[in-house]
Amino acid sequence: MYSPDLLKDKHILVTGGGSGLGLLMAQAFASHGAQVSICGRNAERLELAKASILKVSGKQANVYVADVKQPEQVEAMIQYFASVSGPLNGLVNNAAGNFLSASEDLSPNAFKAVVDTVLNGSFYSSLYFGKALIEQGLPGTIINVVTTYTDTGCAFVLPSACAKAGVEAMTKSLAFEWANYHIRVNALAPGPFPTEGAWTRLVPDPRFEKVFLSKNPSKRYGKPEEIQHAALYLMSEASSYVNGAVLTIDGGEKLSGGQFNFIDQLYPRETLKSFFQALKPKK
Repeated sequence: MYSPDLLKDKHILVTGGGSGLGLLMAQAFASHGAQVSICGRNAERLELAKASILKVSGKQANVYVADVKQPEQVEAMIQYFASVSGPLNGLVNNAAGNFLSASEDLSPNAFKAVVDTVLNGSFYSSLYFGKALIEQGLPGTIINVVTTYTDTGCAFVLPSACAKAGVEAMTKSLAFEWANYHIRVNALAPGPFPTEGAWTRLVPDPRFEKVFLSKNPSKRYGKPEEIQHAALYLMSEASSYVNGAVLTIDGGEKLSGGQFNFIDQLYPRETLKSFFQALKPKK
């Protein structure tokens, strides 16, 4: 669909690029000519991701272990990637966290952990990425990964709904403010794309899967290449006049309402609460 050199001369950072949708996007960018850098908290996962990027694209990726919740780590990471491969001019804010829970059972720390990663982490990465470009007078592109329920809200994923809504507001705010510096800011809102990590936490029951498909008018899940094509479009000059947009890629699922609202119809509330408790990761 796209020329192999579509992203030639671009240096793109993907946060949370060690797995899932982040890794898919990183692979696509590298396969279309970009120098790719990825970060995450798990060094072993990053090395596996680096090997997979090399395998599909023939290009070496840079890796850096960082927690996007920590602004000093983000600043050091941005400086490191620039020092080894030249200025960054593309950023995908993909690092995230999500889990199913009845809202009354959330602890303050659980809520804070998601908001710190999704909203604060996206801001820290955008801040240091943008500052570097502005200081050097260089153009750039940011893609923020949001969700299909930022404007509808969604039951049982309250921290994610709040944090992603904030990221969408940041997308539109920075798109206007930073257009003066030739920095475009857009967002991708993926619907259900099965990935190992997210699916284990968010679709742990075959009944969920059945409803997911029944409520989507396309009656299927997203394919890896579909999220890749969308990310390539927003990162490339093909979308040079697109700024402040949210590209929903979900087969029309969003039109049926909040993504996880249906869970309330599958179980009595007390059974549901016990089910969520059993899903919590063991310390």
